[in-house]
Amino acid sequence: MKKNAKHELSAAIDAAVDAGAMIKKRLGRTGTIRYKGAINIVTEVDEKAEALIVGKLNKAFPDYGIIAEESAPERKGSGSWIIDPLDGTTNFAHGFPFFCVSIALEREGDVVLGVVYDPMHEELFTAVKGGGAYRNNQPIRVSEVDVIGKAFLATGFSYAFKTKKDNNLDHFRRFMMAAFAIRRAGAAALDLCYVACGRFDGFWELDLKPWDTAAATLIIREAGGITTNFDGSPHSNYSHKLVASNGLLHKRMLAILEQG
Repeated sequence: MKKNAKHELSAAIDAAVDAGAMIKKRLGRTGTIRYKGAINIVTEVDEKAEALIVGKLNKAFPDYGIIAEESAPERKGSGSWIIDPLDGTTNFAHGFPFFCVSIALEREGDVVLGVVYDPMHEELFTAVKGGGAYRNNQPIRVSEVDVIGKAFLATGFSYAFKTKKDNNLDHFRRFMMAAFAIRRAGAAALDLCYVACGRFDGFWELDLKPWDTAAATLIIREAGGITTNFDGSPHSNYSHKLVASNGLLHKRMLAILEQG
């Protein structure tokens, strides 16, 4: 790994772990809750975690931009940090211990580094492009399940699913009939990391944002998996429909999604 990449990875890990520790201490003490939509909330802890992360990364790399969930984007020429300070806010606010911190580094539209930290289970998922994927410094790989009927899948639902026609409910029904089982845990970045380490065999969701996917999709690809749009075209962090899998199930998942 190049010297600068080591420095970037170290800074991202330091910021994610420190923010995660603060979030864990605040579980059960959410503080002020603000509504961005009918079922889309942001807590005081989200904002404090984001400020902590942005402060650390700006200090380490003042010429890098910031794209963060709770702030206006600030792009700079050296690259941009893509930050979700608390993925799974609804879970956190209700004391459900499935949430994480996600940090990615993007250059010219290409993610070169990803860090996802689950403070409740003290699991740190990391990847640098071309360098493999790791959980707590141990290499990880996607699963080898190749039959959809044996597949353990994950998904999520958009905050706007109650008002949108394309709301994932039809897809969910079809996958329920085809797969072994499905889980909807409520933190996309962590779901995706579970695909990367073989706990889930595949994942799909609509209306995700760059901070939901940037770090974890790199981790999946570095673990041997595949990420695309619903039509099979290459997925970018700014696409709205994501399918991720161990690769062996990908064509079958796309075929199910093509049914409507």
